[in-house]
Amino acid sequence: MPVITIECPDAVLQHLNETPEVFAREARIILAVKLYEVGRLSSGKAAELAGMGRVEFFDTLGKYGVSVMNLPQEEIEADFRHARTVRG
Repeated sequence: MPVITIECPDAVLQHLNETPEVFAREARIILAVKLYEVGRLSSGKAAELAGMGRVEFFDTLGKYGVSVMNLPQEEIEADFRHARTVRG
């Protein structure tokens, strides 16, 4: 997996009272949430970027004020097709 580095001023970390590791983890989650919100990532790929499962990602969306029902029509239809095949 590629590693992407961003610079963060010490003053920002001090203001947030966070370690670089905690800040990096939250930044990944926020990036995943935003990319999902604007339709650039599916919920599955956004969850992967956030480092969590899809259900946990859906739970996390509410913390950031983003609706789970942000799904494109194609993804909703794919989920229903998948649910029908699982149920038999």
